[in-house]
Amino acid sequence: MHDDVPHGVDGDFVRQMQDWRPLTADILYHMPDHPHVLQSFTWQTLDMAPRFPRLIRFLDFWSHSIDGMLHSVRIMHGASLRPAEYRFVDHELRLN
Repeated sequence: MHDDVPHGVDGDFVRQMQDWRPLTADILYHMPDHPHVLQSFTWQTLDMAPRFPRLIRFLDFWSHSIDGMLHSVRIMHGASLRPAEYRFVDHELRLN
């Protein structure tokens, strides 16, 4: 956890308040023993668009430390945290 996060507060929540967003990366890579075969790996984290520093750091680690050569990376990222939406109901149904 970072030093700027108050004790008892979830660091991921703080990052979402700072506009970090959920990111899913679908990574295709060549299997080391069978380079003609592609394997899929899914990785999820919070990251900041459009630069994606965590994803870039992870892919850099992959390319230097893991034998499977990267083929392609597809990313999906979610919306930032925003206030909840409320709807009022017109009717109430009670069951006994």
